[in-house]
Amino acid sequence: MSPVLRITTYNIHKGFSQFNRRLTVHELRDRLRGIDSDIVFLQEVQGAHSGHATLHGNWPSQPQHEFLAEDVWPDSAYGHNMVYDHGHHGNAILSRYPIIHSHNQDVTHLKFEHRGLLHSSIAVPGFDGPIHCVCAHLSLFGRSRRFQINALVEYLKRYVPEGAPLIVAGDFNDWRVRAHDMLPDALGMVEAFSLASAKPARSFPAAMPFFRLDRVYVRGLRVMSNEIHSGLPWSDISDHAALSVTLSPLGEDD
Repeated sequence: MSPVLRITTYNIHKGFSQFNRRLTVHELRDRLRGIDSDIVFLQEVQGAHSGHATLHGNWPSQPQHEFLAEDVWPDSAYGHNMVYDHGHHGNAILSRYPIIHSHNQDVTHLKFEHRGLLHSSIAVPGFDGPIHCVCAHLSLFGRSRRFQINALVEYLKRYVPEGAPLIVAGDFNDWRVRAHDMLPDALGMVEAFSLASAKPARSFPAAMPFFRLDRVYVRGLRVMSNEIHSGLPWSDISDHAALSVTLSPLGEDD
């Protein structure tokens, strides 16, 4: 039987519900464990925040990525992008399998909006060689997004072997779907939710998704199935829906 790999991407809104009404990181941990993915790509992960730790009695004592990964995903990586006096936040990757190497690539375009690409190579049983995983959270501004996607393409061409399995997932903020063809055209990738509908999944806002912000691009892997986690209870946890995709190695006929 061919091995399968289940992945999820989720903008967790720093562990708060929409409009920051309440702390949801404990519910978030339960929901992520219920999805039972092997690799989880997370955006807006709070690495530290002294103010929240003071205000919320149930604020986790560990960084959020460690709190979420505990006892389920033995390996995790975190790349802080926004750093401020009271803390920092960024992207994270949680993995059931060994993370061989991680690097956080700075792709900041605007001084007030720091962004990074978290790249982890992961040894997944049954797959030839490591799978390269990139967690992305791109700019709110179109010009900056184009700059960051070009930076991503150049980075991947330089540091990821051409035939290596590759996943790029996260919040692209591409609400006009203008940057959607850039990764397929430049790197031969496919978007996991676009195979049937020709467009990415609607993922924002989580209560009634309309905008196609979140993406899963893959290369060297077969997309077996996909799922959008929206509506209740997800919309009570974050303002984004979570996206899950099941993948398998490419066969001789692919």
